Amino acid sequence: MLEVTPPDTAGETVARFFTPAQFAALRRLSAIIQPPMRGNPGALDCNVPEFIDFLIGVSPADRQQLYRNGLDALNAHAKKQFSKSFADLEDAQAHTILQPMLVAVPWPKDPPKDPLQAFMFAAREDIPMATRNSPEYAAAAAAKGMRAGGGGLVWNPIDPVYRG
Repeated sequence: MLEVTPPDTAGETVARFFTPAQFAALRRLSAIIQPPMRGNPGALDCNVPEFIDFLIGVSPADRQQLYRNGLDALNAHAKKQFSKSFADLEDAQAHTILQPMLVAVPWPKDPPKDPLQAFMFAAREDIPMATRNSPEYAAAAAAKGMRAGGGGLVWNPIDPVYRG
């Protein structure tokens, strides 16, 4: 019997669905939405952009269009306001672009009607979820004697509606 090595441990993941500009914007957005916090790895540490690239690549066409249009819009807004791609913006510049897209959503099954707000709503659900469910996050939690998920520390500090 041959010993088999899982592909994820032997090779690097390659972005395949998004264009390079879209993927760069997704990486920057992931870093903003889910940075490393309180000793927990962030989205980039957990390869979340690569996972979302895969996930959206096998998602229904409307979900694919939501992400493509949203990432293209981030780049277009960045180019218009700051003459840079979204991936190249400073934190304050990126927040200037993202702030109007963040809205309170009283019921998760009823996302915003505005396409950019709907994209941000989806990204703000997908990026933390993918981070908390990654092997890297689980390993970091186990090293601290905790279960994966970090005791709910991920969502509240970045939620604009949180009053905690």
